[in-house]
Amino acid sequence: MALETLLLAVGPNDANRTEELADTVIDIAGPAGADVVVAHVFTDDEYENVVDRLEFSAVAEADPDEVADRHTTIRELRELLTEADIPTSVRGSVGDHGDEIVALAKDISADLVVVGGRKRSPTGKAVFGSVAQEVMLSAPCPVTFVRGDE
Repeated sequence: MALETLLLAVGPNDANRTEELADTVIDIAGPAGADVVVAHVFTDDEYENVVDRLEFSAVAEADPDEVADRHTTIRELRELLTEADIPTSVRGSVGDHGDEIVALAKDISADLVVVGGRKRSPTGKAVFGSVAQEVMLSAPCPVTFVRGDE
């Protein structure tokens, strides 16, 4: 399997691990010469808050790709990947995190998805769910999980 397109899916809990995520992606995409799509999925409420904070004229006029591109975590990741000469683009989406990440992976024909997460107890996963787990079980390609310390 050739690695041509890698999807790096980030969310609200990834702001503190941009270097770790970037290092993982650089280690994988760099030698393979893969393009990286950095994606941020927003829930409806998150999206409205970010659109207001970034001072778009209206939620209906905001493009999810542009909103994601202006998000701090995405900008930091793009900067780190660009410094490593990794070609990147940005995608944004609004909806259920797991479902949207899987849909984006299918849409861009990703060869690998990279997601961040944290260790959770079985009870925590049962009560709150796990986006990373949903992506690992539903993605159309292999998934690399980058575990954070938090």
